[in-house]
Amino acid sequence: MIIRKALLEDSEAITELLMLASGKVMYKFMGEKDYLKAVGFLHYFVQNTGNQYSFQNCYVAVDNGEIVGAMLVYDGAKLQELRKPVLEYIHQHFDRNMHVEKETQAGEYYIDSLAVFPTQQGKGIASKLLQFLIQVKSEHGDATLGLLVDRTNPRAKKLYLKLGFKLVGEKELLGISLEHLQLKLSSSKL
Repeated sequence: MIIRKALLEDSEAITELLMLASGKVMYKFMGEKDYLKAVGFLHYFVQNTGNQYSFQNCYVAVDNGEIVGAMLVYDGAKLQELRKPVLEYIHQHFDRNMHVEKETQAGEYYIDSLAVFPTQQGKGIASKLLQFLIQVKSEHGDATLGLLVDRTNPRAKKLYLKLGFKLVGEKELLGISLEHLQLKLSSSKL
């Protein structure tokens, strides 16, 4: 298995994976629970640049030439800039003006989404994606990784805690109760 930066041609697989991880949020953005519409909405952003869901912000895990997992990561300081085109699109296409809470902040590399195809789960792929990111960010100096985990997903929380993430607070995102976890990295740990 290899882990690499995503390419434009990975957009379809990334969209499917991000829907697994963030489908609830996509439905809240649109104001309706229509899977095909949500996939179309998300795919539009995955295949474009300059937004929080862009393929440019993704790493993919590839096994035997097939994408099996994806991780969406960006600098928390850029959240507003990356979210702006998404909110504008929602306003134009769904006639909705939304206030969306800040899920991250400056000083944190935010793991927006992490997903593995159901047929590939249980093989340590999510763990490998996270370990890859930890290694990459550690090599560039001190950094903080952050993520939100749904209270209804104890398996994911267990994985994050096992990798060294610590609970630092709670957040609400579009009515979803989440726990905020962080991992402080230091290049001196290498």
